[in-house]
Amino acid sequence: MFLPHELIIEILLRLPVKSLIRFKCVCKLWFSLISRDPNFAKSHFQLTASKPNRRILYIPDSSHESRSIDIEASLDNVNASVSLNLDCIFPESFTDNFEVKGSCRGFILLCDYLNMYVWNPSTGVHKQITPSPFGSNVDADYYFYGFGYDDSTDDYLVVSMSHHDYDDPPLHLEYFSLKANTWKEVEGPHFPYTFDDEPKSGSLYKGAIHWLAYHNDLLCHVIVAFDLKERKLSYMHLPRGFDNHVYWGGLWVYEEFLSVYTKNISNDTVEIWVMKEYKVNSSWIMTLVLPVDLVDCPNEDFFPLCCTKSGDIIGTDEDDGLVKYDRNGKFLEQHSYYNYNLRCGVTMYVESLLSLPGDGDKEQT
Repeated sequence: MFLPHELIIEILLRLPVKSLIRFKCVCKLWFSLISRDPNFAKSHFQLTASKPNRRILYIPDSSHESRSIDIEASLDNVNASVSLNLDCIFPESFTDNFEVKGSCRGFILLCDYLNMYVWNPSTGVHKQITPSPFGSNVDADYYFYGFGYDDSTDDYLVVSMSHHDYDDPPLHLEYFSLKANTWKEVEGPHFPYTFDDEPKSGSLYKGAIHWLAYHNDLLCHVIVAFDLKERKLSYMHLPRGFDNHVYWGGLWVYEEFLSVYTKNISNDTVEIWVMKEYKVNSSWIMTLVLPVDLVDCPNEDFFPLCCTKSGDIIGTDEDDGLVKYDRNGKFLEQHSYYNYNLRCGVTMYVESLLSLPGDGDKEQT
């Protein structure tokens, strides 16, 4: 008894990426469908978008072995973590120095001083980004990246911002279109923003990439947003009093809201604020306060990363281990994946079969 081809496709579309990768070896037809049919990959991504398989990519800076971790499992569950060897994908000179700068639709942006790659850890598909012809980041004092998807043009954009301490105006803005395979500068009358000393990746939300920045005209911190469709910058205000007691802070997406987390140095807690209505400054609400100096979790810092389906919050600690709190702020568990302290790149991504625009994609077989 044979099933109709159309019914087989419908069944395969409802399977997780991990299973589909294994099933490529069943026959040539399945291999071609799963590996090379962009319509199948897009349909699979759309069907699983409401309940994606989300994982954490964890890459130490002095090891070529990264780890992919299922966020729904216990942090101590060894079966929920798999090793990924990057040496067989990227040049050794790149894997010695790169940093994680963003993720979108299953792809991860990796950058070192001059080189950039976009990589799908689920399939091995990767593409090197052509260096910018403008040379803006070569001698910049500070540089910031973001990675996102413009659904109006079916295009992925790598956004780069850089500035020098002595420049006026200080900010240079450009983006790379993977569909057009070109860089383009964004000109503006005035970009009055400067950024912290440590380069950070942008947070993708509502079709825009967001960073924390200092507004030189308003003399306060703000959220800077790059709209991926309009290709322009704007800013939003942070919660009232944000600058008064903050030791450090960052952006992330908490449940379905743009969120900011801050270290309150007056009481050694991490405060989590959410913007209940996007771009409405009066909608900021403090949602959660996490104690970070507990006896059973002796970490001075906590950097939220993502949430599980049950609402637990997973983030990194000061030693780049992973820590989990429940939705009420109770400490649950902590785990370090290496026996020695390493500076690690960490990001959350979703499993997908998607490929990138253009003919230059490379796939690990």
